[in-house]
Amino acid sequence: MKKTFRWLMGVAALIGTVTVTSCSKDDPNPDTDPDNGFVVDREDLKGEITEGEVVLESGTYKLTGALVVKEGAKLVIKAGVTVEATEVAADQHSQVRYIGISRGAQIDVQGTASSPVVFTSAKHTPGAWGGLVLCGAAPINKGETAKSEVGDLDYGGSNVNDNSGSVKYLRIEYSGFAYNSEKEFNGLSLFGVGNGTVIENVQVHEGSDDGFEWFGGSVNVKNLVVTSFAAEVGDDLFDWTEGWVGNGENWYGIRTNNGNRGIEADNNSNDHTATPVSNPTIKNLTLIGNGDAGSPEPQAMKLRVGTKASFENVVLANWATGFDVEHDEGISFVGDGSLKATDVRFVNVGTKAKGKKTDGSAADVGAVFTEDANATGAGSGIDVPDWAKGWTVGLE
Repeated sequence: MKKTFRWLMGVAALIGTVTVTSCSKDDPNPDTDPDNGFVVDREDLKGEITEGEVVLESGTYKLTGALVVKEGAKLVIKAGVTVEATEVAADQHSQVRYIGISRGAQIDVQGTASSPVVFTSAKHTPGAWGGLVLCGAAPINKGETAKSEVGDLDYGGSNVNDNSGSVKYLRIEYSGFAYNSEKEFNGLSLFGVGNGTVIENVQVHEGSDDGFEWFGGSVNVKNLVVTSFAAEVGDDLFDWTEGWVGNGENWYGIRTNNGNRGIEADNNSNDHTATPVSNPTIKNLTLIGNGDAGSPEPQAMKLRVGTKASFENVVLANWATGFDVEHDEGISFVGDGSLKATDVRFVNVGTKAKGKKTDGSAADVGAVFTEDANATGAGSGIDVPDWAKGWTVGLE
């Protein structure tokens, strides 16, 4: 049944502005705003939201194409809402389903621990749909601005404090749709997102590409989960590039399949010294792999092309290699302490650290970590942390 918008005229009369919202599914007499062309249809959710505020109130919405929120508009999603992407035919790549938040737009995901918001797919297979793409106006090192690799949306700028909205208690399932071998969606892609944005309690489950990836920006994130079990190989659990300088707290990532690394971290592959230099601080981190059982990239962390980072309270379990540092810049950052992990607990990790210079020769990077047998990582060592229980899937 189609839902339309109504003007909140009483509020407008009081404050001099007008807000556009979607009607409740129980409203027997929905009104249509003649100046806003977007219509919410539970069975056919797609298109561009160009102005006002659109609210997904309750229940399930079928995502049948790209849903893009344009500059100045806002998408609000209430607790308990499910957005389910319909299946994409093999020859309809132009019809990929994803949710994109443009630079200057906002999203407000209002999930709770008891009633999370779920973005999923009717086809319960990794890579079935695109995922969530969030773009902001915070600094990147790819240029002043750039186009997102998926969705072709503008991102980047000079506003460290840019605000793209709030995402709380969101589960993203079966994401990672691939246009081709070089161009794939992640679960949550953060392009130039500023630290005025709130990202807390988000899980990416059974995605075929990276769980979370940062392309520059300054956004801070808290309570992130990535779970990758399906035989369809996923990529890295967490990934950053292009100068991300935010903070992360409480990350729990686990894969039992032959996917790739726990963390793949870059600065800029074309210019290792490009500024701002990627330099996040990550506190309370657990990364669990499947040992060396066939994965092509069985490293807990691959730190390369000039990234800096600070890790505190880390548990690494079941990886062939703990820390793999590449390129001269990264080697020098180990030396001066700007690439460092403190209080690390290794569980079934073959090689704790190895390094390789730009010319391919080996380097001693043992100073990249200090050990602590009592490190708790995301909260409970290799076990599921309490903060991740109840609203996630695949962990109990």
